[in-house]
Amino acid sequence: MSKLEVAMFGHAAYVVPDLEKSLWFWKDVVGLIETERTADAVYLRAFQEFEHHSLVLIRGKQGEEAHLHHVAFKAKRPEDVDAFAAHLRGLGVAVEEVPAGTEAGQGAAIRFFVPTSGHPIEIYYNMARPLSPKEVRSALKSQTARKGIGISPRRIDHINLWCGGFPPDETIAWMCDNLGFKVREFIQLPEFKLGAWMSVTPLVHDAAFMFDGNSQGARHHHIAYWLEEPTEILNAQEHFAEHGIKVDLGPGKHGISQAFYTYLRDPASGIRLEIFAGGYLIFDPAWEPIKWDAQEIERGLFWYGDSMDPTKEPEHPFMPTIGVRGRE
Repeated sequence: MSKLEVAMFGHAAYVVPDLEKSLWFWKDVVGLIETERTADAVYLRAFQEFEHHSLVLIRGKQGEEAHLHHVAFKAKRPEDVDAFAAHLRGLGVAVEEVPAGTEAGQGAAIRFFVPTSGHPIEIYYNMARPLSPKEVRSALKSQTARKGIGISPRRIDHINLWCGGFPPDETIAWMCDNLGFKVREFIQLPEFKLGAWMSVTPLVHDAAFMFDGNSQGARHHHIAYWLEEPTEILNAQEHFAEHGIKVDLGPGKHGISQAFYTYLRDPASGIRLEIFAGGYLIFDPAWEPIKWDAQEIERGLFWYGDSMDPTKEPEHPFMPTIGVRGRE
């Protein structure tokens, strides 16, 4: 049997303290499209996405803080969901079976925590592909809805996760060995990696794992949605200003990934969104990971537009925003 590999980053699910206020941000400001609503959650996607959802907002309990519930990766084949479960159990990882329909639009799945970092992962294959509502449905068959709502991101791009006080080297290796990720770029400190940008698709990263030097455990930094052109990022600044939302960082360009970016937060939950344009694709099967050393951190993270010194600015706006669902 060939090595098990996930196929793509599918979606992320968050528990939020005020579901309706968060919906205002993700629907009216960002422009995601609601595909389904249940008593406890709302499911959304971007206008070029066919799967039922790429974002899930789960209604939190009174007083509950926003947190990442899980990150979902799609398997390459239906039978791989069970194969992953068997593989992970063989490693001693506790695996939760998620029956079909537990998450709206989704078939049977599994969930587990990355043993080296504590981040919650879901693996699924079957997912509904519903039509968009008639009022927003596109006549263009390669997309599910018309562009023009909010800033109109085209699709989900990646997620960035931080490993608390533990260097991420073991987590990076675990994701490569067990889910099939490949390191595309990384920052190497003398003792360990500061972070790695990793993918299972031609994208420069579907996920990144970083070190932040504190003892708060696994945390979430941002989820990213993709816009095609840097000019769309610039135009989005007007939209954010009109809605009274201040950006955390940007617009600017990353050295790592070559992406044009802006970061902002859902005011109701604190979840950070990166809107991401440009970047590059990797098709070469012999790709060698690009190394950035300790003297190149700022150039790697902020080619232009912003700056940071992670050793002197622990409260820099680039730091993580929310925690993750704890091990149960």
